Amino acid sequence: MADGITMLHVKDILEEDPARKYVVVSAPGKRYGGDNKVTDLLYAAHAELMREGHVGESYQKVAARFTSIVRETGITLDIQSLLEETGRRIEAVRSEAFTASRGEYLTGIVMAALLDVPFVDAATCVKFSGGVFDPAASYPLVKRAVGQRAVVAGFYGSDEEGNVVTFSRGGSDISGAVVARAVGADLYENWTDVSGFLACDPRIVPAPAGIPTLSYRELRELSYMGASVMHSESIFPVREADIPISIRNTFRPGDRGTLIVPTSKYQYSGRTVTGIAGRKNFSVIQLEKSLMNTELGFTYRVLGVLLRHGISFEHLPSGIDTMSFIIDSDYLKGDTLGQVLEEIRAEAHPDRIATFGDIALIAVVGHGMSRNVGTSARLFRAIARAGVNVRMIDQGSSELNIIVGVAEENYERTVRAVYDEFFGGQT
Repeated sequence: MADGITMLHVKDILEEDPARKYVVVSAPGKRYGGDNKVTDLLYAAHAELMREGHVGESYQKVAARFTSIVRETGITLDIQSLLEETGRRIEAVRSEAFTASRGEYLTGIVMAALLDVPFVDAATCVKFSGGVFDPAASYPLVKRAVGQRAVVAGFYGSDEEGNVVTFSRGGSDISGAVVARAVGADLYENWTDVSGFLACDPRIVPAPAGIPTLSYRELRELSYMGASVMHSESIFPVREADIPISIRNTFRPGDRGTLIVPTSKYQYSGRTVTGIAGRKNFSVIQLEKSLMNTELGFTYRVLGVLLRHGISFEHLPSGIDTMSFIIDSDYLKGDTLGQVLEEIRAEAHPDRIATFGDIALIAVVGHGMSRNVGTSARLFRAIARAGVNVRMIDQGSSELNIIVGVAEENYERTVRAVYDEFFGGQT
């Protein structure tokens, strides 16, 4: 909802179906290339506050955006007084989370005025404990706060002391799921700027096929590996209550979008592969030791080294005498890799350690993979035909996905080869 015209369009969408009773809003995004997202401006405003002691140019840009939005929507709202009061509170609270949350807060007030429904400040009902979202405390409060219809500010809540706490970026998706779970919704609609999930990244394969239906598990795998239509953690609140999610395009409301359903209710679509996603910037620590499988505590000692350095691993493919840790390369910057290898040698005494970086991981995901004989053979033939060497293979026991590691320079070529094999140019 980057401007007032878009908000008026959203109003039309909401009023088209009276079952759309609860609205969770994000802060305004970019209106055009080179524009700023309001949340980015607010983070800049906090930096100015810390540096200069007061809000400055960045907050003035935020104020101008909301003044323009109110003018474009034609609503009656004393936006200047609201912006002045918000600026004073930002300067008084001096919290980055509070400042960043004001985009959703102001958008919520504007949208509530446009729809003529109550506004709910998420700080009053979305609760965090120890910095982590607290569902047990939140759901009853949210249900009471929203009543029969409401606009709720996304992205944030509050802790035990009443301080504003934010979800990670994109967290309004989570807020929407929280409200859907709290009210026992029949459906959680997530309106965005794309018409649902695509079978792979359109920056790599032009006009890839759309995905009409996904299971929760397929969504989790694809989102984790880089399919970024919605926040990967947003499924958890609704999954608990088997509430389906519909991904819809705000600017093309007639498009079918993607329906995400409980895994237990997923109906096989006939496709072997549902989607392909991937990420770059991984490194591999490969250990080899004779009779590793008989040595108690070998893996425990290696994991202890990673734990001390605050390193999590993505995958752990292993053989009878080998074990590989796939790690985000950002964890291993500077002297960290050398220290980790030295400690592994000292504590686990492997016969050999090898490391290599610049690895990209590609996940091929779909419930249909377990239904079709030869899926793995097709996958690796396609990669071989593209002239790519596979550096790592990992397949879950559920046969829902196969993950391959390739050199980063071969990432796009591999994705295109796999897409062509399983989708054959479908759109």
